[in-house]
Amino acid sequence: MPEKSPPHRVVIVGGGAGGLELAARLGRRYGPQAVTLVDARPLHVWKPSLHEAAAGTMDVQQEGLSYLMLARLNRFTFVLGSMLDVDRQARTLRISAVATPDGEQVVPERMLSYDTLVLAIGSTSHFFGTPGAEQHAVTLDTVEQAERFRLLILQAMVKLNEARRTDPQAKLDLVIVGGGATGVELSVELYEAGHVVSAYGLSHFRPERDMTLTLLEGGPRILGALPERISEAAMARLAEVGVRVHTDCRVSEVAANEVRTADGRSFPASLCMWAAGIRGLPVAARLGLPQNRIGQIEVDARLHTEDPHILAMGDCAAAPWRDGRTVPARAQAAHQQAEYLAELLGARIAGRPEPQKPYVYQDHGSLVSLGQDAGAGSLMGKLTGKGLFVSGTLARLMYMSLHLMHHRAVLGVGRTATLALARLLMRRTQPRVKLH
Repeated sequence: MPEKSPPHRVVIVGGGAGGLELAARLGRRYGPQAVTLVDARPLHVWKPSLHEAAAGTMDVQQEGLSYLMLARLNRFTFVLGSMLDVDRQARTLRISAVATPDGEQVVPERMLSYDTLVLAIGSTSHFFGTPGAEQHAVTLDTVEQAERFRLLILQAMVKLNEARRTDPQAKLDLVIVGGGATGVELSVELYEAGHVVSAYGLSHFRPERDMTLTLLEGGPRILGALPERISEAAMARLAEVGVRVHTDCRVSEVAANEVRTADGRSFPASLCMWAAGIRGLPVAARLGLPQNRIGQIEVDARLHTEDPHILAMGDCAAAPWRDGRTVPARAQAAHQQAEYLAELLGARIAGRPEPQKPYVYQDHGSLVSLGQDAGAGSLMGKLTGKGLFVSGTLARLMYMSLHLMHHRAVLGVGRTATLALARLLMRRTQPRVKLH
């Protein structure tokens, strides 16, 4: 009997929303010999919820899903490590060593071969060359950064509680740069988290008196990429909780204890969170593939790079959309691209002709969380052609459903329902903010 040819090897780098969903879809159909997922972290956390982790209203250790478990459930291979570089001619990528926090090497560097490489490596914060921003501002790109910010906020609240015993003028000034979804959502979460934390033994800390939240936006309005009605609803909610919003306010410098703007103003900053834009990761530049001005990898309408063996998706890819614009960096775009590539790559693995239809981004609307019990959004109605505005508790519930839909894609309906119920019951025995 003739030898069976080895399967077409698809390697996906990046276990975010899109990369993980793609690995799950392909793995369930073609198995671990054909599908490999590479990620630098052992746990998957849905990136749109990182603002909750940063405020402490979500515990990443409880919310995180093990990649090894997901690989077992969805029949793909998981490799722990970071992509260091790619040999495009040999079709291999070099994976970093894995070490303990003490620096002891557990797994050495490895080489991984591929027939098709899918880059889903995400993005990082864009500082736009602002002096001091990289040194003094905290970003929210990773779970580690969210946890670092949470600890800094918690420590600052405890210190302020002690300082108020002797200094009635002591203040905690928090400045968030960037009025996009991350900045707006984080502002409200911090307000709510501050009130919860103050109830747990901080008898001298009163958030409404001692904590100042300032949101700086360079454009004419917050949530500038979303419909104006959502922006207005968000402004009303921020005003309600006392967040000070300054629009048309371009940051010129971030110092250790203040943020300065181009028009000469200065804002005190015990802590500064930078959420003003994204750019491609430095590793993408080492691949020798064309990039746009913010370092995203340029792809065509079928998400192919100039190398036919390398595709890109999600935040790291500059995919054409309409009017000369690229597909926005949103979770719904990554979900759609995973669905599209599952069909295209499934044909490669099975040895069938690839579908030639292009990927077309469908904007189904946007939802913004405005706290644990509020939200705002616009749902794009396919029948009417108009957006349906939703707000309040309904919008918040719909926002939460997006997270559940992602879980359903990688866990299935039964496990998602069980997990949701378990988390609901656990919250009845724990504080609403992570206090340790």
